[in-house]
Amino acid sequence: MESSNPITDRTADQTAKTTPAAKQGLWDRIRRLGLEPAALRTITVIATVVMMTIVVLTMSKYYVSVEGQGAAELKAAVATQAESSDMAVYISQSAASAAQSEGIRRELNPDTVLPMRARTEIITYTVQVGDNLFSIAERFNLLPETLLWSNRYVIGDDPHFIYPGQQLLISPVDGTLHRWSAGEGLNGVAEFYQVSPDVIVNYPGNHLSADTLGGYSSPNITPGTMLVVPGGKGEFTDWRTPRITREEPATAVNVGPGACTESYDGVVGTLNFRWPIQNHALSGYDYAPSANHFGVDFGGNMGDPVTAVDNGVVVYAGWNDWGYGNMVVVDHGFGWQSLYAHLAEVDVSCGEEVYAGDKIGSVGDSGAADGVHLHFELRNDEYGRVNPWDFLQ
Repeated sequence: MESSNPITDRTADQTAKTTPAAKQGLWDRIRRLGLEPAALRTITVIATVVMMTIVVLTMSKYYVSVEGQGAAELKAAVATQAESSDMAVYISQSAASAAQSEGIRRELNPDTVLPMRARTEIITYTVQVGDNLFSIAERFNLLPETLLWSNRYVIGDDPHFIYPGQQLLISPVDGTLHRWSAGEGLNGVAEFYQVSPDVIVNYPGNHLSADTLGGYSSPNITPGTMLVVPGGKGEFTDWRTPRITREEPATAVNVGPGACTESYDGVVGTLNFRWPIQNHALSGYDYAPSANHFGVDFGGNMGDPVTAVDNGVVVYAGWNDWGYGNMVVVDHGFGWQSLYAHLAEVDVSCGEEVYAGDKIGSVGDSGAADGVHLHFELRNDEYGRVNPWDFLQ
């Protein structure tokens, strides 16, 4: 019978406890007791502490400890800075917190962007080369008619009278401007522009005070004061292109020396209107009755031929004093007339019969023209000046 050795037996038991099987049995008991999640968290915490300890011990080699008086001075400086600028500390902490977050990244922008405030005052603009009524209006986010109505004291009713170097008044809002004259009343002025008097009085840019204004019939407004009329609508007077027919061409005698004085008879049109110029592209102003532009400006080169759009009789041939320069008007019969303006030269004469496609002149920039182009209009006795784009083919 073999005798047992207590020391040997104890060593064997300890060895058995450290074997993989023993470890597995311990983990099974922990799992059966429902302690597995807690055990995992504990192991994770212990591992993290160990790793952090290693990192601290390693990094401590690269830092110098602040001892004695130096440490005291540093602490005092930090405390003073914190007391004098709590906001700075808050911003610093917020920045550090944002830097630690990988989910939020913001680009540093030291500039403060202020919203644009609505303009309430009238300003002036100097017309530049290449400007026209529509481009200037678009620049200031205004309707073309606002620009035209507001500057009738400068350019009258004709958008072609804009030229480089000219000073234009720019209203802050759509509507019109009114230069106050002695003896006027607010009721009458407001009625003319189709608004109420309060619209003018209450607009901040007009600087009118109810305390000093007095009655609307005879208000205390200094003559010459330029007032903004928000939403106001002006009226246009057109002295340039009256209705000119073969029966009464002399209605245009006040327009310029190109007027014809006799009655004519001759060929009539087919009312199928062809293009007056080979170039069909818009150059400058489009058909815009609201801005007192009742024609289309076609692009072209100096001297390009201009042809009659239909058969008819010439009822105006020559110079126009009201901005159209060299102009030709053809009466096509049946209440229709066509107009061709800013010509470099006129190749027809009063009473002459022309047929569709016949050359009547050439493209130019005569009169109040902003660059070389052909200004073309179509007029009907019943419908007035119509949009040429709807009829040319």
